[in-house]
Amino acid sequence: MNEKLKRHELRAHTVTLSYDGRDVVHELSLLVPDARVTVIVGANASGKSTLLRGLARLLRPTHGIVTLDGIDIQKLPAKEVAKVVGILPQSPLAPEGITVGDLVGRGRYPHQGWFRQWTTRDDTIVGEALAATSTEALAGRRVEELSGGQRQRVWIAMALAQNPDILLLDEPTTFLDVAHQIELLDLLTGLNRSRGTTVVMVLHDLNMAARYADELVVMAGGRVIAHGSPGSVLTAELVRRAFALEARIIADPVCGSPMVVPVGKFHGTTT
Repeated sequence: MNEKLKRHELRAHTVTLSYDGRDVVHELSLLVPDARVTVIVGANASGKSTLLRGLARLLRPTHGIVTLDGIDIQKLPAKEVAKVVGILPQSPLAPEGITVGDLVGRGRYPHQGWFRQWTTRDDTIVGEALAATSTEALAGRRVEELSGGQRQRVWIAMALAQNPDILLLDEPTTFLDVAHQIELLDLLTGLNRSRGTTVVMVLHDLNMAARYADELVVMAGGRVIAHGSPGSVLTAELVRRAFALEARIIADPVCGSPMVVPVGKFHGTTT
């Protein structure tokens, strides 16, 4: 998984996304920065996961379109999209009884066909994905036997085995302890830096988002209210507007990115 990837344009054009007739994302336009790490943040019910599902072709817009390289993504064959765009949704479900090795191997399915069957290269890519997520020792175990954190790393391994040019991840650090969160975010950043993988992920932790994002997309009420580098958009006023949270913004002592320090009822004031 070391070769450079192709360049692609993934864009939402005045997209409205709905569930059961209720609009969740409202006429939103967004160009996903190619070969960058983009992190989407926002309060609960702000539309983050819904936007990601729309970008991934999992949810059809009720208005507007999502395009991949200028073509309506809904009109492209699913297998062709899967060769370019990998998705890790929230709480994915594995078939009962499937082993870790078999599940991760399913990431190679978009690359199979009538005249292109399983090869040693597929074996190599699956092995690299297992190694990258520290799940090699789990390959023979059934997925339902694993802890939440182990399962999350296995699903990420499957997404990596897909070898996508664009990787969309919805709360990928869920169930992971702090050490594994850092390990995963370092892995994704490494893929971006070494291969040019375009990474788009939803995160809840603002400080992790600010540290790892090249581009930060802040959502509220189903709309993008700020978009740019963390240093240019993450302010106390923005945190107040998006999260209804009083906070101070200081420099991260490790890397200098903005760090959000919440101000609680019993721990001081903003003055």
